[in-house]
Amino acid sequence: MLRRTFIALAASAAAIMAAGAPAFAQDVIRLGASAPKSGPLAGGAAVTHWPNIQLWMKEVNDAGGLKVGDKQMKLELIEYDDKTNGEEAIKNIQRLATVDKVDFIVTPYSTGLNIATAPIIARYGYPHITTSAATDGVTEFAKRWPNSFWMLGTSSQLANGVVQALTKLKDAGAIGNKVALVNVADAFGLELVGAAKPAITAAGFEIVYESSYPLGTQDLAPVISGAKAAAPDAFVAFSYPGDTFALTEQAQVQGLEVGAFYTGVGTAFPAFAGRFKEAANGILGIGGVNSEDEAVKAYLAKHQEVTGATPDYWASATTYAGLQVLGQAIEKAGSLDKAAVVEAIRTGTFDTIIGQISMPENVNRNVWTVGQWDNGIFKAVAADGLPVAGDPVKKPAWQ
Repeated sequence: MLRRTFIALAASAAAIMAAGAPAFAQDVIRLGASAPKSGPLAGGAAVTHWPNIQLWMKEVNDAGGLKVGDKQMKLELIEYDDKTNGEEAIKNIQRLATVDKVDFIVTPYSTGLNIATAPIIARYGYPHITTSAATDGVTEFAKRWPNSFWMLGTSSQLANGVVQALTKLKDAGAIGNKVALVNVADAFGLELVGAAKPAITAAGFEIVYESSYPLGTQDLAPVISGAKAAAPDAFVAFSYPGDTFALTEQAQVQGLEVGAFYTGVGTAFPAFAGRFKEAANGILGIGGVNSEDEAVKAYLAKHQEVTGATPDYWASATTYAGLQVLGQAIEKAGSLDKAAVVEAIRTGTFDTIIGQISMPENVNRNVWTVGQWDNGIFKAVAADGLPVAGDPVKKPAWQ
């Protein structure tokens, strides 16, 4: 189902006539977006993806638009639901490029959907700034699709962040060396578990339980039951939002006794802390932000003010930063020429809410990797190239 959101509007014809000026159409930059509004990843996109597009467009348009050469151009958005389906996403991109003829395309949502659509986005030459895709294929993908830019980090970075956090806890005597490891069986989960297993064992941990489950699985009680029977010291799940919540709930119901409990996408969502309240304290998860940074604090407040919701404490900030990169690159290029904007991204340095970003090899290497809930804030406790808000501590608080 198509919903057209026109954020940039010209003054009304009546007002123009009253001012004695001729009625010309407003110059706009037409953006296209395809991401889940239904299907298993709709909840995640509703938190991380769509609100940040809304926020960025409002801020740009309120400031008069982007300066493109000698024009000040406002933004207009055409958006589609990809239904968490790769084929649907490809159809949407095709339509945005050939029917709607948009000037630029906003990144899809999730690792799988970004990889699925990367070839067609490249075919039409659009800059593709991914902000919710984590994969060790970034170097290969950047060479295959030189219009693509990868901002959220690699699977190895994220997996190594988990090992870094667990090692700190083990070295402090807070946990032992037995780990239960589970994953959702899609591109994201398979990439992460593939990177994590050798890193976990190399760090001196023993994997005492492994399990994988299909995307959209509703009943995860058997996974927690199996993990509990293995008596691990730490539980690690590379999960998506629905299963992140379900795994955490089942861990509480079944009394999974571990000193470190880590889940994937969705752990950083405000709704996670809202759902589990004080029991969320101490839970580790993918991502995090440096909650002590003033730019991050200002972004969190502005997101709440404009969208009426708190952003997640990981990919939301990166999604917004990716849009900042796109806007600044358009202005640097001084043109809507897609190739010129791609080159501006490849060669430029950009000021964003997560710090200065440059991607000479089409990859952002500075990322937060692990966060931990602490009284309503999901604070970064592990990172690669970025400051964190503190060290990990033992416990899920429900024990």
